[in-house]
Amino acid sequence: MSDGKTLQGKIIIVTGASRGIGRAIAFRLAQEGAAILLTARTEADLIKVAAEIESLGGKALPFAIDLRDAGSPSSIVKTALDAFGGIDAVVNNAGATKRGDFFQLTDADFQDGFALKFFGAVRLTREAWPHLKARRGSLLNIVGAGGRTPGPEFTLGGSVNGACLSFTKALADIGVRDGVQVNAINPGRIRTDRFYKNAEAEAAKQGVGLGTAMQEMIRKANIVRLGEPEDVANLAAFILSPQSRFLQGSMIDLDGGQTKTI
Repeated sequence: MSDGKTLQGKIIIVTGASRGIGRAIAFRLAQEGAAILLTARTEADLIKVAAEIESLGGKALPFAIDLRDAGSPSSIVKTALDAFGGIDAVVNNAGATKRGDFFQLTDADFQDGFALKFFGAVRLTREAWPHLKARRGSLLNIVGAGGRTPGPEFTLGGSVNGACLSFTKALADIGVRDGVQVNAINPGRIRTDRFYKNAEAEAAKQGVGLGTAMQEMIRKANIVRLGEPEDVANLAAFILSPQSRFLQGSMIDLDGGQTKTI
């Protein structure tokens, strides 16, 4: 540690880092002294995020790639090793799944949802694991509350998230053996661009304003408030910090009270 920065000198891959939760996590980890390899599909957005991080004194490298491609994880790992010399942590954050009536969702929708979020995380984890093992590093999966409490509009997302949570638990046991920390965060309703699109659709459906629709969503979910991307980023920074190494196989619900089950 240096200058109070808990991740000084660490090298961390963050997927889905161009916007929303991934962008906030990248900023927060860079603030703690980590060098960040930023990955997502949109190069222009990644370049902007990297420039903003570096303007604040951080270190970040943009690398545009589609995690649905089976060969992408090896390219991501090679880029991190070539640029920074190692890998201390991987944050699997990429992947958004389609909401909607189950009977309107196609096989292609399910295949695409699993291809990016689940298989993207599986392949990148497999590729990065030897390097995480060598440095006693960390794996953090950003999953979602729907993995534990699926609903009728989230048959696809709930299925993908449930698989990601099972994957996290299984990897945590391997991590005990190999000295790799493995945990997950389950965000609830977070103010991202995707959330606003869903809220706007709900507002139109109800014939009310966006603010009214959002307040109704909070009331129905019985939560304290909507979350911010920075809420997830702050928790991610803590989990990846040295003082949290006793956390292993934890799946932390960060959802304002949305998850009601024990």
